[in-house]
Amino acid sequence: MEKLIITAAICGAEVTKEHNPAIPYTLEEIAKEAESAAKAGAAIIHLHVREDDGTPTQSKERFAAAFDAIKAKCPDVIIQPSTGGAVGMSNEERLQPIYLHPEMATLDCGTCNFGGDDIFVNTENTIIEFGKKMIELGIKPEVEVFDKGMIDMAIRLCKKGYIKAPMHFDFVMGVNGGIGASLRDVVFMAGSIPAGSTYTVAGVGRAQFEMAVASIIMGGHVRVGFEDNIYLSKGVLAKSNGELVEKTVRLAGEFGRKIATPAEAREILGLPAK
Repeated sequence: MEKLIITAAICGAEVTKEHNPAIPYTLEEIAKEAESAAKAGAAIIHLHVREDDGTPTQSKERFAAAFDAIKAKCPDVIIQPSTGGAVGMSNEERLQPIYLHPEMATLDCGTCNFGGDDIFVNTENTIIEFGKKMIELGIKPEVEVFDKGMIDMAIRLCKKGYIKAPMHFDFVMGVNGGIGASLRDVVFMAGSIPAGSTYTVAGVGRAQFEMAVASIIMGGHVRVGFEDNIYLSKGVLAKSNGELVEKTVRLAGEFGRKIATPAEAREILGLPAK
């Protein structure tokens, strides 16, 4: 079976130090968490950035500083900035990190309720705009989907030339307003993508490691990290993103999946070698 690519979503835009004191805000903290994840086996760092007080930002300058801080500690890792940002940000705000020419960036392919009055808005025109700009800049999108209809949207826009094939998907499982996080759900999602595509599974909250095991067994890839889950096990807060990656590596070992290095991840995903 293909080697397992582990993505570490190290901080997100919503989780705070009140949830887990280890959540990184500052550049130093972000670099430290990226290094802990990379040393444990993560090939990709999925990156949001914060101001020092924890406020989410899509500032190009803040992303540039975070890129530099991460590369100083783990130069080989793939840095994958989010273009999702935080709920309520404009398209212009959200797109800022792509102008730093990362290898990958996320491309959200649908609108989703995020609980309460929060709606994560991605209109068809937004998706087309983001997809076109990523093609122009030579960035591989990670097609982020919260439900099966978003896969259908991605396939339709790929056929129209707004997203390049082969696509790499991230199935975000268990979000309030999106698809659930059962084995049935992940099998359904994996069976809905085009031949030749690759996929990562991100289980939210208590579903993180259940979904990780499902993807490991099925030949997919795995995303873990504080953005999606702050616990190592029930009631036990993780001390670092590295601990979450280490647990994923142990689980993969139980099923005979070897872990991809950043160089091997680039080969699997069709990214240029570094």
